[in-house]
Amino acid sequence: MRWPSLSVILSQIFLAYIVYSIYSLSLLFVSPVCEDGKPCLKSYLSERPQLNLYIYSSVKRNPTSRDVDLVYSAQNFNYNEAQIIPTILNIPRETRRNGTLFLHVLLVPTFTKQDRSFIDLQKDIFTSYITIKMTQYMVPEAEAFKLLGKKDSSISKANKIAVHLVSHIKSRVTFTIMTDNIMLPAYSVPAELVNHIRIIGKQTFLPIVNYDFLQTRHRDLQRITLQNNTMNVTIEYSPVSLGKLRLVLHVQATMENLKNLGFSDKDVDEVKGIFADTNIYLLGGTFFIAAIHLLFDFLAIKNDVSFWRKKSNLIGLSKWTVMWRAFSQTVIFLYLCDESSSLLVLIPTGIGTIIELWKLKKISRVQLISSNSILPRIQFKTDDMNAAEVKTREFDAESMRYLSYLLYPLIIVGAVYSLLYQPHKSWYSWSINSMVNGVYAFGFLFMLPQLFVNYKLKSVAHLPWRAFMYKAFNTFIDDVFAFIITMPTAHRIACFRDDAVFLIYLYQRW
Repeated sequence: MRWPSLSVILSQIFLAYIVYSIYSLSLLFVSPVCEDGKPCLKSYLSERPQLNLYIYSSVKRNPTSRDVDLVYSAQNFNYNEAQIIPTILNIPRETRRNGTLFLHVLLVPTFTKQDRSFIDLQKDIFTSYITIKMTQYMVPEAEAFKLLGKKDSSISKANKIAVHLVSHIKSRVTFTIMTDNIMLPAYSVPAELVNHIRIIGKQTFLPIVNYDFLQTRHRDLQRITLQNNTMNVTIEYSPVSLGKLRLVLHVQATMENLKNLGFSDKDVDEVKGIFADTNIYLLGGTFFIAAIHLLFDFLAIKNDVSFWRKKSNLIGLSKWTVMWRAFSQTVIFLYLCDESSSLLVLIPTGIGTIIELWKLKKISRVQLISSNSILPRIQFKTDDMNAAEVKTREFDAESMRYLSYLLYPLIIVGAVYSLLYQPHKSWYSWSINSMVNGVYAFGFLFMLPQLFVNYKLKSVAHLPWRAFMYKAFNTFIDDVFAFIITMPTAHRIACFRDDAVFLIYLYQRW
């Protein structure tokens, strides 16, 4: 009996782990069972009491009554319906000088005296509250301007100064209240809820008020300047189920771990977008598709590297196609770095760039020879090529000659147009944008030499078909994720470009 390969075994283990993870995710939406005869906790909202809502702002997380500013109050607050509360926040001088600002959301019973101070309300045993940090430090985006026009001295000065972290305010925040009428077992409360449950009496827990950080995205941050005495902020309220609350708390803890591993706030923001406003079925499907994409990426890289390691000649392979892929992958990687794209996009692109450069080294017949000097010496192989390889090179050169008549003028015209009419952050940014626009807009044309070689040789047997099929499946998955993960528009459109080339390859094989 033939044993399965290591790749097959690892793939099966990986898929089993993903299925188990999705199953564990679904268990968050199953309420814990309260067994008979054992103590249980009931929700304070089970009898639908009337509650008042107070929202204060302050520059400190733990302020005194003198340090707070009443932002909003509502008597008999309707916590069963979602609401939007547009407010105008007063921005204190400390906050405008790169300081912080906090919101304090208090939910109190109606029988509480309305003229009580902030501290008295906060210390009341019947009060549920949450503190929301409204400011976040980040480096502001550089201003763009026309490189050939007159430079605005104020813009260039701001670009030089604003290289340090600057306080930004969240223009949109959402708080939630868990409104499910449920019973929780007193001795087996879900771990993520332990720090959010406040018990009054013996068997009643107060309403769980929570800040839904998933709803606040990177695009909602607005820079605070010295002139901002007030700023418009939208406070949103939404009732939440127990399952959604547990999911938010789990994701929040995971995001904190990602930050500890070195992920930036922008990378975390991309992951938050997958969870925001997503039901459990779509979320599980997204996880499964993402896992399949990751698996196909691994298998494609493995088979591609194996194919090129065993390749001793270049019969049937377009040299220009390989050179173009190495160049285009490098340009795309530099462009994504310049646009500060998410690591979810940068890491796979960086790995692909390294592989394409390795393939370019192999097809160029380059060797690095160590010598007595500090730097290694570069030597080009001069081995004689056989007749089939010479014939492939002739077809490849012929296709490239036809292609150059169309491609180079288009790229030059596009670069000149971008320089004259579009703003850029720097000359480097213009250079990268011009090259990447050529890659995205006309890059698929550089795949045509390989199609031309296939046509002339009347064969596709020389192509790495296993790696190619894995990549082809991933192009269709990329079409889905192009609308989920934030990326530059040009990179999103390029995901659909590969589909057309894939279909032509399939037709040639048929």
